Amino acid sequence: MPTFIEKIAGMLLRVSRVLFLSALIAFPLHAQLGDRRDARDEKQIDPIPLNKVPPAPVLSPEEALRSFKLQPGFRIELVAAEPLVHDPVAMTFAPDGKIWVVEMSNYMPDVDGNGEDQPLGKIVILEDTDGDGRMDRRTVFAENLVMPRAVMLVRDGVLVGEAPHLWFYPILDGNKAGDRVEIARDYGSKGNPEATANGLMWALDNWIYSADSPIRLRNVDGDWQREATSVRGQWGLSQDDFGRLVYNSNSDQFRIDLVPADYLRRNPNYRETIGAHVDPIGNQTTWPIRMTTSVNRGYRPGFLRADGTLVSFTACCGPLIYRGDNFPAEFRGNAFACEPAAYLVKRNVLVETNGTMTGFQAYTNAEFLASTDERFRPVNLNNGPDGALYIVDFHRGNIEHKIFVTTYLRRQIEARGLDKPLGLGRIYRVVYGTGKPASVALDKLSLAQLVDKLSHGNGWVRDTAQRLLVERRNAGVVPALKNVAFDHADPPAQIRALWILDALDELDKGILFKMFSARDGKVRATAIRLSERFLKTAAAPEMLQRLLPMADSDLSADAQLQLAFTLGQSADAEAERGLLIIAKNSAANPLVREAVLSGLGRREIEFFKSLLADKDWSEQKAGRGSFLGGLARCIFTGRKAPQVAWLLDAAASAPAWQKAAILDALAARAPVASKTRPAPQVKQIYFDSEPHGFAALRNQREVSAQLKRISQLITWPGQPGYRPPPKVRPLIALEEKQFAAGQSLFAMTCAGCHQLTGLGQAGLAPPLADSEWVLGPEQRLARILLQGVHGEIHVEGRVFQLEMPAFGSFDDEQIASLLTYIRREWEHGAEPVKAGLVRNVRAATAKREEGWSEAELLKIR
Repeated sequence: MPTFIEKIAGMLLRVSRVLFLSALIAFPLHAQLGDRRDARDEKQIDPIPLNKVPPAPVLSPEEALRSFKLQPGFRIELVAAEPLVHDPVAMTFAPDGKIWVVEMSNYMPDVDGNGEDQPLGKIVILEDTDGDGRMDRRTVFAENLVMPRAVMLVRDGVLVGEAPHLWFYPILDGNKAGDRVEIARDYGSKGNPEATANGLMWALDNWIYSADSPIRLRNVDGDWQREATSVRGQWGLSQDDFGRLVYNSNSDQFRIDLVPADYLRRNPNYRETIGAHVDPIGNQTTWPIRMTTSVNRGYRPGFLRADGTLVSFTACCGPLIYRGDNFPAEFRGNAFACEPAAYLVKRNVLVETNGTMTGFQAYTNAEFLASTDERFRPVNLNNGPDGALYIVDFHRGNIEHKIFVTTYLRRQIEARGLDKPLGLGRIYRVVYGTGKPASVALDKLSLAQLVDKLSHGNGWVRDTAQRLLVERRNAGVVPALKNVAFDHADPPAQIRALWILDALDELDKGILFKMFSARDGKVRATAIRLSERFLKTAAAPEMLQRLLPMADSDLSADAQLQLAFTLGQSADAEAERGLLIIAKNSAANPLVREAVLSGLGRREIEFFKSLLADKDWSEQKAGRGSFLGGLARCIFTGRKAPQVAWLLDAAASAPAWQKAAILDALAARAPVASKTRPAPQVKQIYFDSEPHGFAALRNQREVSAQLKRISQLITWPGQPGYRPPPKVRPLIALEEKQFAAGQSLFAMTCAGCHQLTGLGQAGLAPPLADSEWVLGPEQRLARILLQGVHGEIHVEGRVFQLEMPAFGSFDDEQIASLLTYIRREWEHGAEPVKAGLVRNVRAATAKREEGWSEAELLKIR
């Protein structure tokens, strides 16, 4: 059942959708919605003259096959094409090998989006009746959908995402749809189809996750359960063999959660996460094989090369970890991503070392697959039952939504007739070698045969077998699952067996105790994670008695990391003792440091005291200074003057290396000026008088530089430049209403990137909580929402590369409400923003066509 907070959030989301759609309808068109009015009256000039861009004729499926360039040894085959399939955006395989496809046929019927609200979307089933590898039968399962975007088979039915609804359709005999049931009414929003929930996926932990969504779901004995989770990515979701979630966003091709990211939400004072939203590749370069002038911001300098090809990702989507058994062995675990704006599919190689990951693009100045067809629009990738890589091709000239279409892009579309025809669509399969890969069907297998498939070489087979075993809930399969868990030579199979036993409520202490001694570190880590259910029962003392010795004896990176997370789930003194041991043994591992810190919310001082009392911690070893610095940052982030005063006292009397670790961590939070930007304003911590520890440290010359910077963060009466703390006046009734409206708008439009917590996402959006931009000049903030931001921007000491869209389609009152909300949420105390101010800024910037740069914004006082 939804929690009270989730119910309120759902209500706010429903209200916000109405406001958003009203804003779009009310906003008068000025050129294109995607244009940004520029005070310099800058023109959107075509970098390549329109008559120099190659034409974009509609190619038949056979002609399109000849447009592809693949790496040696691979071939591409047509699986389905119009009229069998139209406007496909997502697909999934059923256990019998049939393909279920989402058709988004009402997306952008013309450049202005007229008719986009028509119920033309469908869920269709494609079938290969003659076994030649090409689909030849089409069955419409569900229709009359508006902008459907996700599909997943589950429990004798199918989940369908039609924002803001998530539907469950029972599957009746003959693949007919039964009466649908609404599972959620906050599955994304209807306002912006480029940024709302999609990509339904059954993960290794038996939860169903989505991209761009703050919820996860599961069905237990017919009851749909939901929990809050981290927002991940933009379009498409995948996982690796160990259940690590993979996603991306339009200009950021690959992100991975190296750890279960929800652990990192435990401590509100720990904000600088490193184990989630990780980018091991860093390289966003693309190498198209035809001009890509039909990208929305192609007129900007640096967007295109001199030959008219896209420099780096701008519409990245459909991430996938290849887990099939058709490609050569070195491809297994590689990361693939679609770039429909450049007609290509990227391949990256990932390398894991002790839980951390690095990566690189597989080819130099080339791609795994690229096309010369401007209408080839790969939007999703899938591992197939035959081990091949499947590509969903939306296949249309224009993929940009009307909210963002620029006048420049409209010219490109009209010059080559890219807005027509509609209703096309292809699904391709990439195969290695000359043979026909064998497909695996699971629909008629017995329970014993499904257990055997848990170690199959094809990840799709393992995933599907796991789901079917969980859904059938037959206790007779338990002995076979135990045998796999205890004795199988394949660690991923052992891990799956444990997760299935957990889902069947057949995971007892005896199984876990035995698995604590498994050969593989990731298997042991899985057993440790699954032991957490017992830490909330009367069995907790016995479980802790088994877990604690592992903190000293099992020093593998995987086991230490999971132990740190698991022990942090318990408030028991014994669990804290285990965390102390882990901090001592594994402080050199950044992920383990983070795991410990994430579990110490509101207990940092007590833990710090325990460390300082431990004689062994008087010796400086690798990572210990970083761990103490992390603790110090958490304490400081809590902004409680007595705790910060204690921290300064501790630093004053600590050994030199500990003193340096603490003070360096605090000094790093101080604002820094540069030649191009002044030091940002920060929220200071107020004391009644100078903290004793700070006074004592002033007599220690070796730390004077750190103290000078820390003095910018704290203040007291008598300190030079002291000003009394600003009084945060209560909001009046009208402002409370404005705050509530802003909260609902934020949940619908901003939270997908900045998170409901305001902590942002690495590679996608900077934090808003305590941000100097949020708490800075109102006129600056208004410009950010009215025209957007692009380029490099510094936020809380970190650098972000932004391409934030404008919200100029919102009216003055809505923008004022949004700004009021972010300036008062997260313990902010800034003054509300009035609609009149937004109106004046809008008028003053009426000719602005481009998003703002950091340098321009900093001139606004």
